[in-house]
Amino acid sequence: MSVPTPLGDYSHLLPPSWKSVITSWLAEDTPSFDYGGFVVGEGEEEAIMWGKSEGVLAGVPFVDEIFAQLGCSITWHLKEGSAVSPTKETPKIKVATVKGPARCLLLGERVALNTLARCSGIAWKSRRVLVKAREAGFKGIIAGTRKTTPGFRVVEKYGMLVGGVDAHRYDLSSMVMLKDNHIWSKGSITQAVQSAKSVAGFALRVHVECQSLAEAREAIAAGADIIMLDNFAPTELNAAAAQLRQDWVQSGGEESEKKAGAKRCLIEVSGGLTEENMAESLCPDVDILSTSAIHQGVSTVDFSLKIQPKAK
Repeated sequence: MSVPTPLGDYSHLLPPSWKSVITSWLAEDTPSFDYGGFVVGEGEEEAIMWGKSEGVLAGVPFVDEIFAQLGCSITWHLKEGSAVSPTKETPKIKVATVKGPARCLLLGERVALNTLARCSGIAWKSRRVLVKAREAGFKGIIAGTRKTTPGFRVVEKYGMLVGGVDAHRYDLSSMVMLKDNHIWSKGSITQAVQSAKSVAGFALRVHVECQSLAEAREAIAAGADIIMLDNFAPTELNAAAAQLRQDWVQSGGEESEKKAGAKRCLIEVSGGLTEENMAESLCPDVDILSTSAIHQGVSTVDFSLKIQPKAK
């Protein structure tokens, strides 16, 4: 599988708080005495990080900061977003070289490898799903979901971006997503959308989860920016998306937008979509396909860190 080059340095996206999160990871992993560190001491050592299973390298800034906080330096031999591709002839790939006091290398070892393994696994799954969708002719957006691990969201969302997919909303403040519980509590889709728009203003999109074509039409009429066709069977999904697109065309389509300032509501599809079954849902009338399959239950990429023996 060809691996496209990432569009930029995603580390520039990281929030000001992210380095303090890493401090907490290190504190959690060694909350009291460092007994193993006593054994190895503070002598300067060099360690090689090896990639031992197929994947996409992701999580470089997190690993950089883990070792920086421990007084170690790291040199990467692969760029973030590159393929990690061991073969039978080359069963492990040299990913990075880390230098520093032996005790500090080992303090960072497991925290760094766990973070890199998880982030790279998400990037690899995201890339596979994206490539498969493009090969099937889908030109819309492939996105993750907010079903991320508390405390580890920044890493998981970062992995999606490196993998080439859309990270979707980051948190509850990022977009107004009205789901079934919001609608049931408020009384109707129309009331829920109107209530959301009264406080969200122009800066936030309003996104409505819909269980039927009738609900989707009500959400669009109420002013939703995005409607999600949730848990539709593939045949129902294709028919509903096509009908909603036809509604827009019959109302004047692009010419109506130019004249009246109207806009077409984006159509998102979600619910039980996986790498194996998503092809049935990749119809041309869908703008966004979102799935938690790119970050939940994903296999990690296998990395190891080995201190190099000194020449005798």
